[in-house]
Amino acid sequence: MKVPMPGFTSRYYMKFAFLITVTCVVFCSCENNIATIKALDEDLNMPTQTGTDVQIIYSDSGLLKGKIKAPELKRFSRENDPYYEFPKGLTVIFYSPDGTIESHIRANYALYFEKQELWEARNNVVAKNEKTNEQLFTEHIFWNQKDETIYSDQFTRIINADGTFYGEKGFEARQDLSKWKLKGSKGTVNVKDELQEP
Repeated sequence: MKVPMPGFTSRYYMKFAFLITVTCVVFCSCENNIATIKALDEDLNMPTQTGTDVQIIYSDSGLLKGKIKAPELKRFSRENDPYYEFPKGLTVIFYSPDGTIESHIRANYALYFEKQELWEARNNVVAKNEKTNEQLFTEHIFWNQKDETIYSDQFTRIINADGTFYGEKGFEARQDLSKWKLKGSKGTVNVKDELQEP
């Protein structure tokens, strides 16, 4: 006849077995697999970095080229296409070689695609050349950082000293709003009155 050991009952063995099983599952589940975590973040579209009241400096060969200010930033580290999101909008300020402000762009929402060095801004986009006072208004704009060009395929309005011009199918321009070209253009030209001598 077998005598059970004191304090060890069948109920105890069941609890013990259950505890071991749960512990194994927990430890197996907590394996620190960076690739798995990264893939999970991408599937859930979760940002890997966030920031508030952000200021980004853009320079080339030690010269200040631009400054980006945003109330909120989110970075998504997708392996093939990492990007930044500015859900509350941003302001981009461009500088001349002498350090003075050349132009700026404001928008209520923006994205930056890291590999392509391409910016996309939407919703109430306003650009202004500080030296000529030219202003541009549209709802969707792209800024190619490599080429230093801005463009859009959406309705665009440009106001300058010569009048108000419309691009039904968007526009192309340098990032300082120089050398701009409207697509499907029309407009109203300001005519200056000239005094004739008697």
